[in-house]
This record gives sequence, structure tokens and C-alpha cells, in this order.
Amino acid sequence: MNTKFIFVSGGVISGIGKGVVSASISFILKRLGIRVVPIKCENYLNVDAGTINPIEHGDVFLCADGTEADMDLGTYEKFLGEEMGRINFITLGQIYKTVIDRERQFGYEGEDVEAIPHITDEIQRRWLEAVKEKKAEVAVVELGGTVGEYQNVLYYEAARILALKNPGKVFFAHVAYMPIPKHLGEPKTKPIQLSVKSLNSMGIQLDFLIVRSEKPIDKRRKERLALFCNLYPEDIFSSPDMEVVYEVPLYLLKQGLGERLIKKLNVSRKTEDFSDWQSLVKKVKKVKAAKPAAKIAIVGKYFKTGEYELRDAYAALFDAIDHASFVLGKKVETVWVDAEKVEKEGPDKFLKGVQGVIVPIGWGERGAEGMIKAASYAREEKIPYLGLCYGMQLAIVAFARDVLGWKEANTEENDPNTPYPVIHFIPEQKELVKKRAYGGTMRLGNWKAKVKKGTLAWEIYEKHGWFEDKEKGIIVERHRHRYEFNNQYSKDFEKAGLVISARSVDEDLVEIIELPEGKHPFYFGTQGHPEYRSTPLNPHPVFVEFLQVALNLK
Repeated sequence: MNTKFIFVSGGVISGIGKGVVSASISFILKRLGIRVVPIKCENYLNVDAGTINPIEHGDVFLCADGTEADMDLGTYEKFLGEEMGRINFITLGQIYKTVIDRERQFGYEGEDVEAIPHITDEIQRRWLEAVKEKKAEVAVVELGGTVGEYQNVLYYEAARILALKNPGKVFFAHVAYMPIPKHLGEPKTKPIQLSVKSLNSMGIQLDFLIVRSEKPIDKRRKERLALFCNLYPEDIFSSPDMEVVYEVPLYLLKQGLGERLIKKLNVSRKTEDFSDWQSLVKKVKKVKAAKPAAKIAIVGKYFKTGEYELRDAYAALFDAIDHASFVLGKKVETVWVDAEKVEKEGPDKFLKGVQGVIVPIGWGERGAEGMIKAASYAREEKIPYLGLCYGMQLAIVAFARDVLGWKEANTEENDPNTPYPVIHFIPEQKELVKKRAYGGTMRLGNWKAKVKKGTLAWEIYEKHGWFEDKEKGIIVERHRHRYEFNNQYSKDFEKAGLVISARSVDEDLVEIIELPEGKHPFYFGTQGHPEYRSTPLNPHPVFVEFLQVALNLK
């Protein structure tokens, strides 16, 4: 095995930031000219993240190849500026399913099939498959969960066995939390010591320790951790809470992580250019320090978890808004609006005074009427509107009810008996749903669409150079849905003033709708998900133009 492996584990608490650290290590290696592949290992038995409630596990990150993955793959894409996919994402569900399917086909030729070596062998096979496909010199493997959990033990066993068979080629980095209890006023290292002890008990000795905390680690605490965790002080790095997440790799670089990686992995530095990233961080800090120049309402239904609100259910959307605000150099305030409250209390209470309305992805009837009211309100009050997938579909329902006068118009998803099913099942999806074949069966991943000249959509994609083929007017966006605009109503909508500005290349399905500039400053709905393609160095033009109009109106 010529490839080097870095396994990134987490300790003390979940959600500690392994994904950002894994992305940062990958980023540093890539910028030093080393071919790297990041891989995320999830503990759950779901085959992918597509059937998980976003309130349970946050936003599903949709990849170009249709993989429905963990949010960390989105972090990898944003830091590395390259597409992730199936090979970058492993779940225990995938591993167990593969092994069981192989056993049913007599693939083990009568052996007892056991967790070790068969499950661990399959885990290693997937790691090596990713390395081979990407021709990587280094694989950065993020191990999901927290050290000490029973769910992820087999990943650690697979890593330990790989290290045993390949001395000098496998390295371990641990991201662990150092609390600073208020009643004590000093950082406490014991939780990290115990976390590292758990690793040691599995036969794993650390090469790097990244200490997460509210504040930077001091010399005294570093010395204590070095002593008790059997590490050199120069292999312990501080990762305090930061205002700008994109500063994390630069902060680690300043402490010498790049040099230690080069030395320990025994790889050659080929390039070293961080200038664009340094400029980005400066710009982001300037934007974040400014006063908000516009207020954007996100009318969704996955904000609440118990008594708490969470950002993660719409993580890609919030990131895309941020990316657009960075390039425009203006701070944008986002207001989270519960669609169910809009349904009960009306949109005026929540949307009056905002400069833009976004209705994002969603499923099912709950809160849908509130989203429809928000779409109507934005259209009637001339507030810039952006509908993403479900947000486009419900904008069409709103238009049918308000403009065409079809008061009972709806999507078949919420009312199968509506006399005006303006949004309906994609025909082939009907049979799949009858069989309850939900996982991985939607219209997923990259799909091509042809944009009509003279439309807002054409103007946006042309201005920012985002055409896949400008001569033919072809764009590519990621999709994740079962329902579509019902083409039998196309002429009715167009006659009433709705512009269908893009259709899919192969099936002639409606991809983008809009209102003419004379009727509305910005009313735009897309069946695709531009939020998943946005990166900090290359923000998606739909968000840039939406925010630009909102800022101009302010």
C-alpha cells in the first residue's frame, strides 16, 4: 500500500468539529500539492442519509452523483472546491448490506461470516476503492461519532488492522473537547485524557491531537496533555471557537500543522499557495463585522428540535447565502420563520419589512399552507422571492390559486384528490412509492436543463459563466424530489404571465419558473438545488443575484 492514511476521530462530545478539521487537513495537503481524498464513515445502519429526518441528523448533503450524504461532505466540497460522491461516504448500513448480500450469494464459500475479519475487510475495501479511484497519495478518513461508543468500534478495528499491516503509513488524529467550567475558570484536560485512554485501549496511539475549546490552549495545558497522552508537544494543536470557520485551516497552519504533516507522512511538498483563502477570510471578517444591509426570511419547517432551534436542517442554504453575501461584501441577516405559524397567523406578521423571502426544500403537508401564503405574499408585495424545489412547487400552487383562480389547486403530495394537480408525481415514482421503495429512488443528482434566452435565468447563468454549454443554453443543477410541475397546465400558466424559463433536456420537465422583470423585481423558482453547488470561492449566481436585488431594494 503506497497511500498514507490519516484517521480523524472525535472525543468527549459529539458535534465537536471533526468534519471541519478533516476538511482543513485535506485542504492543507491539497494546497501543498498532495493528492488527497476525504472519506466520511457514518455509524448508522441507514444505507444513506436520504431517509433520515433532517431534524434528527441535519441537512442531507446532495452530491452530484446522487449520493444523499452527511453534511460533512458539503464541508469537504466547500474547503476543497471539488465534488464529493459515493466513494467519499460510507455507512455501516452499506457495509453490513454488502457483506450480507455477499453471504447470501455464497461469496464466502461456507465460512462463518463474522464482524472481524469480514466487516472490517469490507470497510478497508471501501477505503482503498476511494483511494484507487482518486489516485490519492493521502486519504483523510473521518470516523463518525465519539470515541467510546459501541457503534463505531468496527471502524476503529479496521483502522488498527490497516495500521498493523502497513507500518509507517497509517496515522491517527484526535479532535477532542477541553471544557472551561465557569465555576472553575480554568481549562480541564481530564476529559481529553480519558478519551485518548479509550483510543489506547483499542490499540491506537495518536500522532496528532487537536484540542477544541472556547479559547486557545496554553503552554501549561499542552504540556499536561503531551505527558498524559504520550505525545510530543509539537503534535498538539489548538482549535478554539472561531468567528469564521474558513479560518480554521489557516489557524492550524500557523501552529505548524503543515510542516508536521509533511514530515510525519514523509510526502513531498509540491506547491504552497493559500493567498486566495487568506483573502477570503479577510473579506468574510469584514462582512461579519458590518451592520446587516438586508433581512432575508427563510420560511421553513425543520427549525425546531424539542425546546431548541437548529441551523443544521438547512445548513447548505445558510452557507449559500453567506457565500453570496461575501462576494457582494454585504452582511445579510437571516430570519427563521416557522411555516406553521405563517399558516395560522398570516404572513404579514412575519414577513413585513424583510427584503427577501426564501422557501426551501420540504416534504409533506405540515406547514405547506404557510409556505404557499409566503409565496403569495412575496409575489403580491413585490418582495424578492426564491423558491427551492418544494419552494418552487408551492409558488406554482400559489400562482394557480391567486392568478388562475383555481382555489383548490394543490400538489398531489398534499392532496391526492385535488381537481387541479398542478404539481404531480413523476410517473415512474408512483410505482416506487406503492412498493415503499423510498431510499435512493428519487430524481437525484445532476440533471441538465435548457434555459430560454431573454429570461432572468439566462441572464443570471450568462453573467456568471455558469452555463455547461452556453451555445445550447445548457445548465446543470442537483435534484432531489419525486414531484414535478404538471405539464398539462403549462399553457394556462404561461397565458397568465408565468414564465417557464428552463426545461430538462431529456424529459422536457419544468426546471425554472419566474415572473417578468416588469411584473416583479425578482420572483424565481428552481426545481434544482443550487445551494448544494455553492462554495465560498465560487458562490452560486442564483443566490448572488437574489441578494443583489434584495440589497438594491433596501
